[in-house]
Parts: sequence; C-alpha cells; structure tokens
Amino acid sequence: MKRYVIVGGGIAGIHCIEGIRSVDPEGSITLISAEADSNYGRPLISYYLEGATNEGRMSYRGPDFYEKNHVRALHGVSVEQLDPSAKTVTLSDGQILPYDALCVAAGSSPFVPPFSGLDTVEKQFTFMTLADARALAQAVTPESRVLIIGGGLIGLKCAEGLYAHTKHLTVCDLAPHVLSSILQPESAEIVEQHLEEKGVRLMLGDSAKEFHGSHALMNSGETVEFDLLVLAIGVRPNTGLIKDAGGDVGRGIVTNAHMETTLPGIYAAGDCAESKNTVTGAQSVLAILPNAAMQGRTAGINMAGGSATYDGGIPMNSMGLFGLHLMTAGSYFEEPDGGQVYQTRNRDNYKKLFTKDGLLTGFILMGDLHRAGIYTAMIREHRPLDTLDFEAVKQDPSLLPFGKEYRRQTLGGVV
Repeated sequence: MKRYVIVGGGIAGIHCIEGIRSVDPEGSITLISAEADSNYGRPLISYYLEGATNEGRMSYRGPDFYEKNHVRALHGVSVEQLDPSAKTVTLSDGQILPYDALCVAAGSSPFVPPFSGLDTVEKQFTFMTLADARALAQAVTPESRVLIIGGGLIGLKCAEGLYAHTKHLTVCDLAPHVLSSILQPESAEIVEQHLEEKGVRLMLGDSAKEFHGSHALMNSGETVEFDLLVLAIGVRPNTGLIKDAGGDVGRGIVTNAHMETTLPGIYAAGDCAESKNTVTGAQSVLAILPNAAMQGRTAGINMAGGSATYDGGIPMNSMGLFGLHLMTAGSYFEEPDGGQVYQTRNRDNYKKLFTKDGLLTGFILMGDLHRAGIYTAMIREHRPLDTLDFEAVKQDPSLLPFGKEYRRQTLGGVV
C-alpha cells in the first residue's frame, strides 16, 4: 500500500487528496498542517471578520472530508526536515514519517520587515489565516483606531472586514496607489476614491519608519496613533523545505507540468509553487485559488501513478471591496510596447482591454463584471482576434460573435 504525505491543509492540499483518491482508493494519506484549522476557504476570512459568514460555512469540503477519504490529518504540527534520500519527514513533535510520494502545498507566510520598535507594539496582527481573523475580531472595538500597513489585496480586504466593527481605519503603503500589484494608477484612483468616501484614510507613498508603543512615526514625519496594528505588506512562498533538501527554488518551488519538483517523488502545488504563466510563457507564482486547485489535483493524480498535466494558468484577481467589484486578468502593457488599448469609463463602470500580436492579453474591469469569463477564456485559449468580431466583443462580451461552431463546442450543441 502506497504511503502519501501532504504538507499543507489549504486548497492545494485538499485537491491533492482528491487527485490521489481518483486513482488510488486504498493508499494511506497523511496530511500535515501547521495551522490548527484546515479545509476552509481562505478567501472567506475577511467575510468572517466582517460577520458575513461563520466558521461552519467556511468549510471547503465539509467537516467529514478527511474521514470519507481515509486521511490522517495532523494539525498544529509542522515539518521540520525533509530527507529525500531516506524518504522521511521529521515533524515538530518529533515524529518521523516515511513516504513513497510527497506533495509540498505549504502556501506562503506574511512578510514583516524589521521595523524599529515593532516589539513595543502590544496589539499587532497579520491577516492570512482564520486564526488571524479570530484574533482581530476579538480585539477590535467600535473605538479602536486601526493602522493597516499595506494597501494591497490583503490589507484592503482586512480593512473591509474591520469596517463593520470600527470606522477608524488608516491604510498606508509605500506605493503611490493602492493595489499596485494589479492596478494601474488610473484604475487605482477609482478604488481610492471609493475607499475615502467610506471614511478610510489612505496614506500613500508613505509607511511606518519606527514604532513607539501605540505611535507610528511615518517616513513623511507624521505620527499616527493607533490601538491595533495590522501588518499586511506582502507574502513570501514557503520554499524552505525543498530548498534545504537540495531542490530547485526561484521565487517559488520549481515544478514541471506534472507538478514534480527537482527531487524524485516530491511534488509541489499552490502558493508555494512556480508554474507556467500561459500569457508570458515564464515560470511564476500564480497565487490564486483556481490555480492552487488544479495544481493540487494534478500533483495528486501523478503521485498515485496516474497521468495529468497542468498546462499553466493566468494571473487573475476578482474581488469585491466595500461594494465595488473589480477583476483583472492577464498581462498589462501600453502602446509603446507594441500593444493596443481599448478603454471605456462611465460613472459606474470601467473597462480596459489590452491586445498585442492579434491576441487579448489582459484586462481591468470595475463595476459590471457580467460575462467577464469570456475575456478570461480568450486570454487562456490564445484566441486570435481575427477569428471573431472583436469590435462587438469589446462592447459586450458574449459568445455570439464567436461563430456557430465555437458556440456548439462550448455549449454542447446549444447554439
């Protein structure tokens, strides 16, 4: 009977289990999670903090998932050492577990710069896990002054979750605009205006220089007083296990199309792994839920002796933020690089499409996201624009301009 070990209980780990079981119903599976919680939808933690959902509704595959799939789940322990030659992992509680095939789906960890005086801050938090959300929910009061360092996805979703509890929110970021990793300045301004209308104070191009208890001295020279500090500056893929064991890592763990690492019998999936970016063709970390799910399942199938490939993903983000819905996908560039841009904007909606070499390569949408998946499919499939009425698709993303044959294949005969 084959022995499988999965490191990490997030989306990639859950889909790895399903991949294994689709091929091997009998092998022993041990899942190791450093978190006390696993099998929950991590994107839901801001809604939990807000009070819009509860822990019971956050379960990703139901509370009996491990039991049904005959998985031994070890929570609250971590893997301290991976020995590829002996095919064992050593856990933080001293256990040594053998494996025949292993998947590292260890995710990422918050990046916290060495701020001067950070150790003087009593109430400081990160925002990556359900435990983080619980801690913030217990600490915040209507009078709490909250300083969030980081104006990216994590920081702004944290602000949204806290908004239900306190209106005293300040978000700072060294970047000149919010969501700098996914938005251009013009589209970011729309988000900034929306946040400021809600009463969120933004300090952009500025961040903390040092801390003195409940005071932050900013680079600008201003002093910000706070009761709760949230560090949401960024994350780093957890690559240490593979790197220390002699495997190849870049920004993430290097994998091939089967999600194999450079170490025999060892796979990687999710936010800790590098995979193919189908837009650029380069290896990169694509830290979004659908990619983690597909990578995890691919790894699991191959671990069990099946055959599956992960063809790659595209950078993509979709989120609601204080009632404003936005979505981005693909790669953005401007006309000097040889591409073309189509843009529309009115009071409620913003659309920017990027094309190059006869392909749609990226988009930014705000407001109306209706049928945005058509744009996403065009990017993923590298659909030539001259094979459809792109002028019509720019205005209204529907399948009609794609032609009868494409609709037949896509819709299964419904044209």
